[in-house]
Amino acid sequence: MRGASAPQMPPQDTETAVWFAKEVQPYEDLLRSYLLGVARPGDIDDLVQESYARLLRLRAQGRVRSPRGLLFTMARNAAHDLFRRRGTARLMAVTESELHGVLDESPGTAEVVSRWQEIELLADAIEALPERCRAVFLLRQFENLPQREIAARLGIAEHTVESQLTKALRRCEEFFAARGALPEVR
Repeated sequence: MRGASAPQMPPQDTETAVWFAKEVQPYEDLLRSYLLGVARPGDIDDLVQESYARLLRLRAQGRVRSPRGLLFTMARNAAHDLFRRRGTARLMAVTESELHGVLDESPGTAEVVSRWQEIELLADAIEALPERCRAVFLLRQFENLPQREIAARLGIAEHTVESQLTKALRRCEEFFAARGALPEVR
């Protein structure tokens, strides 16, 4: 369902146009559906165009490895920027009892797709870490091992574990920032 008033951004060269048609444009309908969940219908066209512009700028710099995931992250960030500029948010007073039985708290398709794309981006960030740094990060974050046990398992000092964790977090943050996709910290 493309908006009638939404002109597509013309890529500047043939190679970019082919890349755009193959790697980005097929996701436009899904992107619009996702944006309907986070923005007003009247803002969708502008947010799609802003997302395309941001993605094309990053591609021109040679910094796009996962265009689909980055497109959705760019769209979410563009929506957040729009709300910040306006200084408004859609708020509605509803009592908790009115919400009971009305809200479907299961994630929608757009949210599921967005989460998978964020996971994909995180996996790319972890894969980009140096080997020892990645091993320490995975043992701590995904196996929840204490530093002492990580040190013993990898045969390194505890302070090395700590410095490798700090390095991993910093590098992941830089990875996300370079792609315009800083995930929410929970």
